[in-house]
Amino acid sequence: MRLLLSGATGVAGLNIYRAALTDPAIERITLIHRREIPSWAVLPPNAAEKTTTIIHTDFISYSKDLVAQLVQHDACVWALGISSVGMSEADYTRITYEYPIAMVKALAEGGVGKNRPVDKPFRFVYISGNGASTESKQMWAQVKGRAEDEINATCSATPGMQAHNLRPGVFIPSSLYPEDAKHQRSWGENVLGAILVPIMKLGAPNLLITAEQLATSVLAIAKGLYPDERLTSNKQMRIIARKVTA
Repeated sequence: MRLLLSGATGVAGLNIYRAALTDPAIERITLIHRREIPSWAVLPPNAAEKTTTIIHTDFISYSKDLVAQLVQHDACVWALGISSVGMSEADYTRITYEYPIAMVKALAEGGVGKNRPVDKPFRFVYISGNGASTESKQMWAQVKGRAEDEINATCSATPGMQAHNLRPGVFIPSSLYPEDAKHQRSWGENVLGAILVPIMKLGAPNLLITAEQLATSVLAIAKGLYPDERLTSNKQMRIIARKVTA
């Protein structure tokens, strides 16, 4: 399997990338992002030989030559995202809605679904968020809900493509890579997490997900192990991770 991954420098994307590197079912990984993986990020030793990196600065536009490269993959995990805290609706919409929609449309128009077996469609896996809905009163949830709907519509209208929207809850950073939290989250976010996570473990465990659980469930869906999981809640992601690792 050939995997296309965005957002590999982020909290979710970096752990998905690590898991993909150690997954024998994934032969090749193409990262598409603005900058190289930072030097502090610890990676498995096979990272260089298994990875192709595309540095791309405009996630609204894709040239024909670039699209020709992208359609050679079997799945795309869209993990590029950002917190809505302190952002205007226009800026948040650009990153959270316009970026993934530009990618899924470029893939569809480039023919990514052509000549694919019925049981092996190209899977576009969008990392959304718990509570995403166009009917929500929260800005971030509305934007992600719109993205889900448009991704679904594009893939449904394109033979050989299938959409999967995943709604993880609160991430628990990997205990195996303590440097991640230092570099990927602010001091305030780490303090809030240290207070919030223990409380949620007692009162609302199904709203939490570890970095490892998230990566395991995302890749299982991208590989087609759960083809009917078109809209996957945090609880379902936790269940999938347990089944895969059992």
